Amino acid sequence: MDWKTDWGLRGRMAFTMFLLFALYVVFVGALTVYFGDFLFPLIMLGGFSIAQYFFSDKLALRSMGAREVDPDEYPDLHRRIERLSQQADLPKPKVAVANTRVPNAFATGRNRKNATVAVTTGLLDSLDEDELDGVLAHELAHVKNRDVMVMTIASFLSTIAFFIVRWGWLLGGDNRQGAPVIVAILVSLVVWVVSFLLIRALSRYREYSADRGAALITG
Repeated sequence: MDWKTDWGLRGRMAFTMFLLFALYVVFVGALTVYFGDFLFPLIMLGGFSIAQYFFSDKLALRSMGAREVDPDEYPDLHRRIERLSQQADLPKPKVAVANTRVPNAFATGRNRKNATVAVTTGLLDSLDEDELDGVLAHELAHVKNRDVMVMTIASFLSTIAFFIVRWGWLLGGDNRQGAPVIVAILVSLVVWVVSFLLIRALSRYREYSADRGAALITG
């Protein structure tokens, strides 16, 4: 397989992460005003980021109702993913299945060695062999491009900002009154909207890049 580096994807990822980093700086400043302390928001953001980095795969699988399956349960699915992983020069990821009629598939995991490819029973029932290979190769291309890790990091800021926008009045304790709280929540709202737009702009290109990768993997 002649896998070439997608510099368009890397450039967009780098630019998006740079803008998100700038948003982080603004966001930490807003939280500092909100809590009246610089150290606490850094500890809070650091704790959330570490938890999301290490446990986002489990949370994603649980949110979809997917469970890890072994080769005895889904032998054909395991064989396909193992074959496609070899063609993509990737370690075989874990395999998960969600029992739902909605056809869907996704990849999760913080790196290539900890990746999981999940599919729904609706997808397995509705696609022929070539179509299923195409979908699985698309998800493996996400793993090979490290999209899962990048999008996990990128979505973290949006998640925290949304949390503060929604529950900020409850977190302030005795400081809930006055301009600092209002400013912090307004800044969080702006951060949430801007980060959402940045993630969406990156996400669409990622999907096209994964399609190209799937074509290369499957031939």
